[in-house]
Amino acid sequence: MPRIRKSGGYRKLRSFQTATIIYDATYWFCEKFLNARSRTVDQMIQAARSGRQNIAKGSRAGATNSNTELRLVNVARASLEELLLDYEDYIRQHRQMIWDSRSSEAKAIREVARTHNDRWEQLTDMERFDLYAPWLEHENAFVRANALI
Repeated sequence: MPRIRKSGGYRKLRSFQTATIIYDATYWFCEKFLNARSRTVDQMIQAARSGRQNIAKGSRAGATNSNTELRLVNVARASLEELLLDYEDYIRQHRQMIWDSRSSEAKAIREVARTHNDRWEQLTDMERFDLYAPWLEHENAFVRANALI
């Protein structure tokens, strides 16, 4: 008799938690900086949502089918890659600079997770978001977009 793997622990996955931050921040970015009637708004929000939802679906599907799990995780990655390109396009089309990955700003954002690594699991989604709020709620659209990149 085949054994079914445990599944559904996606809420504890760092990828799901990060995708939740990205989804929320994208929603608020679009609400504040883009025309609500723009097709780009729908595409960005749906790409962020798809990234998050497909991590969850892949985790759930992994109990019975590893191929389905892998396919859904790849869909999540592709959706988040599409979103990355949207943020890069936004910055470039407004003739602003994308932060170099070695810049102090980019390093500061990456340091957040490292600094809170020991208690990350105990934090709520909003508490995790709040750690990044100085960038993700910034009044400057380019700070937000770069932080999301």
